[in-house]
Amino acid sequence: MELDRRGAELLFQVLTEREEKNSVAIASNESFSGWTKTFDPRLCAAIVDRLTFGGNIIETGTDSYRLATTRARAEQQAAD
Repeated sequence: MELDRRGAELLFQVLTEREEKNSVAIASNESFSGWTKTFDPRLCAAIVDRLTFGGNIIETGTDSYRLATTRARAEQQAAD
C-alpha cells in the first residue's frame, strides 16, 4: 500500500487518538523495517512505536498466498 504524506499523517493521527483507548488490528505482509517504503522513516518509527507499545504481535510465519500468486503472475508476464 502506498500513502501520500497527508494519508500517512492521518493514519498516525488515528492511531494516536486510539492509543490506550481502543484496540487496533493491522495485518501486513511486510516487516516493520519494510514499512519505510510506505511511510517516511521518522513517521514510520512513530507509528511502529504506537502500535507495539502494550500491544501483541502475532507472527504467523506463513507466506501470503495472494502475494505469491501476484508475484508469480508478474514474473510470468515479464517472461512473455
